[in-house]
This record gives sequence, C-alpha cells and structure tokens, in this order.
Amino acid sequence: MDGENNKLHIRLHVYDTDIPVTVLPEDEPYCRNAAKLITEKVNALSERFKTSRSEKDILYMAMLDIAISLELEKDRNDTGPYNDILTKITAEIEDALGVKGTSGDNGK
Repeated sequence: MDGENNKLHIRLHVYDTDIPVTVLPEDEPYCRNAAKLITEKVNALSERFKTSRSEKDILYMAMLDIAISLELEKDRNDTGPYNDILTKITAEIEDALGVKGTSGDNGK
C-alpha cells in the first residue's frame, strides 16, 4: 500500500495525445524518454510517408521500429551463449587439473 502513495501522477505527451500515467518517481525519466522516442519516430515516419500511408500504418510502423530495436538490444545482451562456453571451458580446465565437482555450480 505504501508504494501507491509514492507514485506520481504525470501526463505524457505522445505524438498528438496527452496520456495520464501513474509511475514510481524513479521510472518517470524512462516514461518521459519513451514518450519522446515514440513522438520522434512517428513524426519522422509521418514526414517520410505522409502522402502514401495512413496515420494508422505510420503508428504501426513506429511500433515495429521501436520493438525491433528492443529485440536487437535484448539479443545483444543475451549472455547465455557466453555462459555455456565458460562452463565448458571451466569443466575442461578442471578435468585437466584433476579438480572434481565445481564446474556446474559457478563457484557457489
């Protein structure tokens, strides 16, 4: 319940709409940056495609562009393949040194 009292009620301007949002104070800059990003993407696409695409198409194009960027960033930050390689290398080193039973627990 205390978390509700700490939330801010803000208005975000997203493209051509003001949206009331309730956020934690530490999340406010992210929300404002997200609203700015959406507005910039839609404005850029509108300028480029204003005569050939509907506003709805342009909004979907902006959503796709932002979502693709998010997916690419998520993929770049995927540490799973590195962890797998490190686990295999650690196991090989331990085998070579005759150490038993530490490779699967990451030193815990």
